[in-house]
Amino acid sequence: MPTLAVTNFNIVCSVLGGFITLFGLVSYLFKEKFYLSEALISLLAGVTFSPHATNFVKPLDYTGSQANLNAVTLYFSRLVLGVQLVLAGVQLPSRYLQKEWKPLALLLGPIMACMWVASSLLIYAMVPHLPFLHALAVGACVTPTDPVLSNSIVKGKFADKNVPKDLQKIIVAESGANDGLGYPYLFLALYLIKYTGEGGLGQEGGVRTAIGLWFGETWGYTIILSIVYGATVGWIAKELLHWAEENKFVDRESFLVFAITLALFIVGTCGMIGSDDVLACFIAGNTFTWDDWFRLETLDDSLQPTIDMLLNLSVFIWFGAICPWSLFAHNLVIPIYRLIFLGILILLLRRLPIVFAMHKLIHQIEEKRQAIFVGFFGPIGVSAIFYLYISLEFLEGITVDGVQRGDAEELGEIITVVVWFLAICSIVVHGLSVPLGKLGFFLPRTLSRAFSSQPNESGSFQAGDQIRIPPLGVLRERIRKSNHSGQSTPRSVSGQRPLYRIGGTIIRDGHAAASSPPPVELNNVRPSTPRDVALERTIRFPDEAPELAHAANDKFS
Repeated sequence: MPTLAVTNFNIVCSVLGGFITLFGLVSYLFKEKFYLSEALISLLAGVTFSPHATNFVKPLDYTGSQANLNAVTLYFSRLVLGVQLVLAGVQLPSRYLQKEWKPLALLLGPIMACMWVASSLLIYAMVPHLPFLHALAVGACVTPTDPVLSNSIVKGKFADKNVPKDLQKIIVAESGANDGLGYPYLFLALYLIKYTGEGGLGQEGGVRTAIGLWFGETWGYTIILSIVYGATVGWIAKELLHWAEENKFVDRESFLVFAITLALFIVGTCGMIGSDDVLACFIAGNTFTWDDWFRLETLDDSLQPTIDMLLNLSVFIWFGAICPWSLFAHNLVIPIYRLIFLGILILLLRRLPIVFAMHKLIHQIEEKRQAIFVGFFGPIGVSAIFYLYISLEFLEGITVDGVQRGDAEELGEIITVVVWFLAICSIVVHGLSVPLGKLGFFLPRTLSRAFSSQPNESGSFQAGDQIRIPPLGVLRERIRKSNHSGQSTPRSVSGQRPLYRIGGTIIRDGHAAASSPPPVELNNVRPSTPRDVALERTIRFPDEAPELAHAANDKFS
């Protein structure tokens, strides 16, 4: 007899598939009309389905332990970042890293270093009893800007209308490159903590060993090797695809998915050798389209954006479900009011001041308004969670007699609470910034029109007055009454009817002389219907020119 099989697999498939299906039905409305990011919507969905709410999705039950849950989150973040960064590298123009190395050097050098120091100082000031070395480790996790969240300001209708193309490209390049370059900042702090914390208990070598490992392993093996490996794999993949395409060996489906499979290959191989797979993916993507061939061939294709969207929705649903929400209010690390204040300070001071101070050296940032935009939109997201779990994995290896050392365990608690909270703050604030900014721009204008729709006290209309045009039927009735009442037509002071400029059109009275008074500007005019436009352009005030009104009615009825 058939029975219900309410298993974890079935629940996850139904919840994930149902949400993405329903979101797809209104995705254009949310993203292009309301300017809400899919990351924010997915995060809210993840919270709704999590054990904190409906309890449909139970991540801890799926993984069996907190250690397994941490490992799954780390690998999921690696996968999403790897695919995203290959696609980010592919969408940049030919030889972009070579052509724009100067602004990128500023963004990835002094600006990123200042972001690290500023974040660390703010965390050091707001978290009680936190050693500065620990603050440097926490600050390093939130230093890189997130390529997933950056897509909300470089793609879509908002970006096309408000963000210049050159500015979009430099944002993509920075968010792609600085993800992999977060390793040196993080591991400088972690190595020093390991070999000098609590007097170097359980470790040998001190500061000299820590600095040696930082230069050798972090810079040499992790950063430089990943750059060389990514460039080599990207170039070989480009040449092989060229050869296969010329010989008609590759079909269209395999051609389109080539960049995504390349990302999977790099994530896997770099993971096996222990190098920086995130940076290698970005370098490989840019090298793969160095000659711009693949980018132009797939410019109008929708497969890559589709895979991108599916990964984004899935990872932020997962983040919403596993986020330690209860720790924000109940922890032994930092009170909730300090945590909220820290989130505000990080969003305002982590990136904005240094970008604004140096924006004249970056030619893509042409004015102060753009500098504020680039400075504020430096989101914290998937990359921060990635570095969080990299840090937790490293700290678990700092042991004394098989037990995790006390300072490492304490740092693990601090970094979990602070990084998760800052990531959630960024997802929410940056996800709502564009719609709230649009609302703040249009609402005052709408209210101004509503309260300024009446004539001024003198009863005459001045330049700049806002005029509400009655419906066509009301205008006709007024004209009919005016004709029957035999009212005389008012004249201007010079004895001639004035000229009215509406938009770019000038309407002249047939009997007006060339020396007529200057046009009166009538701004913000909104006719009631398209048919009213013609009548409104011909006669502004029915009582002044009934003969013109009759002509307009005859012409446009």
